[in-house]
Amino acid sequence: MGMTEPATRPANPRFSSGPCAKPPVFELNQLADAPLGRSHRAAVGKAKLKAAIEGTREILGVPADYRIGIVPASDTGAVEMAMWNLLGARPVEMLAWESFGAGWVTDVDKQLKLDAQVKTAEYGEIVDLDTVDTDNDVVFTWNGTTSGVRVPNGDWIKTDRAGLTICDATSAAFAQDLPWDKLDVTTFSWQKVLGGEAAHGMIILSPRAVERLESYTPAWPLPKIFRLTKGGKLIEGVFRGETINTPSMLAVEDYLVALEWARSVGSLKGLIARADANAGAIAEFVAAHDWIDFLATDPATRSNTSVCLKFTDARIADGPGFAKAVAKRLESENIALDIGAYRDAPAGLRIWCGGTVETVDIAAMLPWLAWAFETEIAAQTQAA
Repeated sequence: MGMTEPATRPANPRFSSGPCAKPPVFELNQLADAPLGRSHRAAVGKAKLKAAIEGTREILGVPADYRIGIVPASDTGAVEMAMWNLLGARPVEMLAWESFGAGWVTDVDKQLKLDAQVKTAEYGEIVDLDTVDTDNDVVFTWNGTTSGVRVPNGDWIKTDRAGLTICDATSAAFAQDLPWDKLDVTTFSWQKVLGGEAAHGMIILSPRAVERLESYTPAWPLPKIFRLTKGGKLIEGVFRGETINTPSMLAVEDYLVALEWARSVGSLKGLIARADANAGAIAEFVAAHDWIDFLATDPATRSNTSVCLKFTDARIADGPGFAKAVAKRLESENIALDIGAYRDAPAGLRIWCGGTVETVDIAAMLPWLAWAFETEIAAQTQAA
């Protein structure tokens, strides 16, 4: 027999790592002001897009001389835009400790065919950042969404570096304090920490990245959807909301609503505190149960957004099967949706703890996780 079912259920069972939970106050009627059926190049469309850019700058604390652009194809589009435009001018170091970082390695190796130095670590670990030479161009994820391992700080990045740092910050922006002076290209998508809609990416360029764009022409062709320069000069309109292709004004309105909610909870500091509280609740649970642990081995590198867990009980016969069964049981009870580990990651669970998730819902879900574990152990024992 398993445990008795807990009495309390989460009000919102959405703990997916992307698209992530909407802000807790979200209602569809908040999007009524979206200029649907209007051109994004009309005054109203331009104003909305500019507000999205400037709201991003305000809440993230992006320096005034950094450019912020809205680009196609989510965070993936933004990272690839950066790599295709900027790499090839200097030696490249690629850092990877989970599947998305590994994907950028593949692009640089197989598609751009650059002879990059690749540094990798297993899931749960991180590369030795002290060995990275930032006089080279460096591509890395700040927060590994599929491993729950994040960069602890930017101390390893030289202030007077010769290379560019290209940072995929999609699970970090709005949840972790990014050191802008250490980052030359920073990318993220609306669908992560602020719970926005998918398909739109953001690219943030330092003055050093702009200088590279205007002084270097890559050897390979660039599709129109990637082009950030014309005649050797930055296309400034992209960074005023004159997007490369047509954005969804409904999704833009949704992002504006999310930014307004972020202001209401204390902007960046408030969002970080909310994510920390959520991850802290899981840390207390892990400390109290000897059958579960973090995938990230070093507490200093544990994510406060994409929290990845592994089962450690010796009684578990089939690790992947057991983890999937626990996730399925929690989903069937409408307690926790979409919390299975990423397909390329080790068996386990991945619980999103970004600021749009309420700590009270994490706290209500965790006893059910214990219930699902005990129930699956009992079922496995009975089957044996």
